[in-house]
Amino acid sequence: MPHEDALRNVQLFSQFSSKELTRLGRAIVEREYKKGETIVKEGEQAVAFFIIVKGRVEVVQAGGSKKSQALAQLGPSETFGDMALLDGAPRSASVRAVDDTTCLVLSRWDFVAELQTNPHMAVAMLPVLSRRLRDVEAKLAATH
Repeated sequence: MPHEDALRNVQLFSQFSSKELTRLGRAIVEREYKKGETIVKEGEQAVAFFIIVKGRVEVVQAGGSKKSQALAQLGPSETFGDMALLDGAPRSASVRAVDDTTCLVLSRWDFVAELQTNPHMAVAMLPVLSRRLRDVEAKLAATH
C-alpha cells in the first residue's frame, strides 16, 4: 500500500508496526491544491495532518501583524500539521501551495479513532514526542 510507505517516513509514526501503518493508511485521502491556494490558515482550528507528495508549499506566519513572515518552504515527502493530530489547537501558521501540489491528508478525527482502537499507537509516539521536547529545550537553553 503506497500510503503505508509515506507514513513510514513520518517521524511521528516511526515506531508503528506495518499493521498499524496499514490501518492508518486506509484513513488517508489524497488532495490536490492549485498554485497559490491556501491549504491551512493561521488561527483556524487544526483538523488534519499533511504529507506532501508532489509540489511545494510555503509556511507563513503573521502572528497578529498585518505582514506575514515566510518560515519555510516544504517539498515532496515533507509534512506539516502533525501537532494538529494531537491537540487540535488553532493553526500557528498558514500554508499555501507554491506550485500545484498533491498532499496525503489524515484527519484528526480518523487518527484519534485509530488511537482509541489501538492505544499502543499512542504509546509508540511517546519517545518521538519526548525527543522533540528535549530538542526544543536544548535550543532554548543554548539561546539563554
